[in-house]
Amino acid sequence: MEPDYVKLKPIKPALAGYIREAQVLIKDPDVANAGSVHDIRVLMKKSRAVLKLIAHQSDNPYYERDIQELREVGRILCCRRDLSVQRKILKGLRKEYPEIFEQLNDDPRLNLILEKQETLVEPSDELKKAFEHIEDLLKKTGFRIRFQSMNLIDPQPLLKELELTYMTVSDLYLRCRNNPKPRVIHELRKQAKNFLYQLYIFRPLNPSVVKVLEKKLDSITQNLGRYNDLGQIIKTLDYKYQKGNNKPALDELVVKIRQMQDKYMSKVWTISAEIFHPGKKLVNLLGFKLLVI
Repeated sequence: MEPDYVKLKPIKPALAGYIREAQVLIKDPDVANAGSVHDIRVLMKKSRAVLKLIAHQSDNPYYERDIQELREVGRILCCRRDLSVQRKILKGLRKEYPEIFEQLNDDPRLNLILEKQETLVEPSDELKKAFEHIEDLLKKTGFRIRFQSMNLIDPQPLLKELELTYMTVSDLYLRCRNNPKPRVIHELRKQAKNFLYQLYIFRPLNPSVVKVLEKKLDSITQNLGRYNDLGQIIKTLDYKYQKGNNKPALDELVVKIRQMQDKYMSKVWTISAEIFHPGKKLVNLLGFKLLVI
């Protein structure tokens, strides 16, 4: 017989854990490397996703402030991570298509990405101040969360909140499938991550099924992230196609980048069709029937 209650991961320990882990990473001497930057940004997204999930049951007067300050941490680190990823992708393309890059060895925008140092032996004063500001934001947010009461959160309305997130992602999937504009694809990526990070809290509902779903959602968000990274390279190069206006090698490089984007989006569509196809219900997806929905 199927139970009619909702079992959750402990919310406060999960949320506090994300903040605490970010605090450890930001104090690490190697925090300036791309891996640590990425990890902190992921932890901020997980924290915001959980805060949004419990928002309607929280009496936290600092909710908006917590969301904004966690977003600010990610924003500060965003540019550093983006340049590092763009450089890595372009270096891979240069290795695969050396003849294209030989013809573009005097392109200033391309060289700006490729030649920028990956890390600094000693972080600049500006970077040190940025990390100090992040430490301060995390300390204040962690302190506020520490004294928040989450004992009376009702799991059943939370499942309805998860369903709303699922419906939002389903709608964005269909919008992108019918008219794949970069702006909407970017929003699909953000909301799919929200769904993935909120879903973790519900893993005890049906662990084996939820873990498989998490793996599929992670694949979707990873491929959407790669698509976005490639799009950012084109944007950084300030590329616009106009007949005869660019070097043929630059047009060819962008075609190669577009082909990579097509490959990643093909994977997104295949997996998304299983999860978000029209008429699909969250309870069917979770393999767990609940009377409250």
